Order: sequence, then C-alpha cells, then structure tokens
Amino acid sequence: MGSQKNNSSNDQILIIFTKNPEKGKVKTRLAKTVGNPKALQVYHKLLEITKSIADQLHISKQVWYSCFINDNDIWSEGNYEKRLQKGDNLGLRMQHAFKKAFADNYQKVVIIGSDCSALTPQLIEQSFRALNNHQAVIGPARDGGYYLLGMTNFYSSLFEDKPWSTSSVFEETIRQFEELNISYNQLPVLNDIDTEADLKASNMFTDS
Repeated sequence: MGSQKNNSSNDQILIIFTKNPEKGKVKTRLAKTVGNPKALQVYHKLLEITKSIADQLHISKQVWYSCFINDNDIWSEGNYEKRLQKGDNLGLRMQHAFKKAFADNYQKVVIIGSDCSALTPQLIEQSFRALNNHQAVIGPARDGGYYLLGMTNFYSSLFEDKPWSTSSVFEETIRQFEELNISYNQLPVLNDIDTEADLKASNMFTDS
C-alpha cells in the first residue's frame, strides 16, 4: 500500500503495534487465570477499542503486525497502512518502525500498543501537540512500562539493551532521556490490561 498522508497533518504519523489475534499467543499473563479463549476475547475487544480511538484521528496511521499482515481484518476498514514488525524483541521492532517513519519524512512519530483500554483520541492528540515543544513524549503504564512513545527525532539507543516487558522500562527510558538531554513531556499514568485484576478494574466486560 502506498503512503496515505493527508494535507492538513502530513508530517504526523501514528504507529499502532498489534499482535495477530491467535489463541494461546495473546494476553498470556491474563490467560493463566482466565484461560486462552477468554484472553483471546479480551484481546479482540482491545483491538476494537484501539481502532475506535485511532479512527477519530485525522492523521496518517499505520498498523504493524507481529507475525503476518492480515489483508481482511478490522484494520482494512479505514485509512490504515499495513506493515510487518521486524526484530528479535519489542525494542528492536519499535526501533525499526520509528526508523522507517523518519526515513519516510514524518516529523512527529507516535507509537501505541493495543493493550490500553483507557487511552483516548484526546490523549493521542495531546501527545502530538507536546511534540511542538519537546523532543519526546511518553505515557507511563501503571505496570512500569509505557503505553505511548513519541519523538521528533530518531533516537536509536532508546530501544536497545532494555529488559522489555518488565517494571523498569519507563524508568530506564526517562533516565536515557535525561542522559541524552532529550526534552520530554509526560502524559498521565494509565493501566494496560495484562492481568485479571487489570481486566476487572477496566470494566471492559460487565461479567469480569
């Protein structure tokens, strides 16, 4: 698919990282207590929520798949360019996506996952506005990671030598911002849906 920039905000792009929704391969921590079928149901719901948020943003948007590009899924409806993640871990996969976006001449690049039901279009818009005055923007997740990262330049080292999917990722990223003298804006703390407790707190399902 070709570039899908629009005239009003052709220097901005939202990158959405998703996992291909396959039973036993998504929400594995959640699945330990609720089972694989329920975990898959939750992930499908999270994908729907993420798309409904992104649909409201009038900027360029890309969906990056974990395993294979699905040409006929919910992301086929709307203005989404589809890409395949590359790299041996989450950091290298994000690094590749950011590098490609800046190589494509985008000036503001924001990445989100598909795990945060509390994210809003307004918060993503706020993150792009923050990049008017800062070199980076980050949305901390309650578990110690982050649900959003945005940059105006490609900082390769932010994606290397980190213990991904642990409680120190956000802290380590902030430390790197300060070491590299990168000005940054911090968004509110939100909760990713990774455990049964997260799911119950989110009220995504009335029976949860």
